[in-house]
This record gives sequence, C-alpha cells and structure tokens, in this order.
Amino acid sequence: MSCVSPQQDASPAWEYVTVPLITHATKQILDQWGSDGWELVTVLPGLTGESHIAYLKRKK
Repeated sequence: MSCVSPQQDASPAWEYVTVPLITHATKQILDQWGSDGWELVTVLPGLTGESHIAYLKRKK
C-alpha cells in the first residue's frame, strides 16, 4: 500500500500578472518577464485596441 500526500495530488498553484506591451519593446518586455520565471499565456488587445496586454503565469 502506498500513501500519497495531499500536496502530491494537488494541482500546482499559479500566480498571474497582466503586462501592457509597448509595440517597439515587446520582445524585451517578454524576455525580461520570462527570465524571471513567467510563462506567457496569451496576448489580447487592450481597451482602446491600439495596445496589447500580455497575460503571464508562474508557479507559486
């Protein structure tokens, strides 16, 4: 019989952040967040449609 602790069964806990993307510096912005352990989930248009917002996550 094997015992499994609740932590082993639990899904990983994530923290999320939204980051406004500046058109001329998108790569640098995403590279910086990536080097800090953040993973890109998606990029969506901002409220005005002229800018974009990156949604990122990383394990807690």
